Amino acid sequence: MSQIIRRIGVPPVERGSTGGGNCPDIFELADGNFAVIGTEATDSLDPDLPADASRADYERIVVITRETLIRAKADIPDA
Repeated sequence: MSQIIRRIGVPPVERGSTGGGNCPDIFELADGNFAVIGTEATDSLDPDLPADASRADYERIVVITRETLIRAKADIPDA
């Protein structure tokens, strides 16, 4: 497993989180991949995946807030 090298976007506290219950986050990993902390929603969203989308048994669908992704946009590399 790769190491976290930086947060993508702003810390949850800057998005209004005052406790530990609402903290979606995005991190860049040393291998160039990204890790996401979000609300697990595999069971509820899996049936709605488009026909050309799939996930492996070891993969999960997670939900992050719109604000989390928008505030991360400036930190996401173009390539």
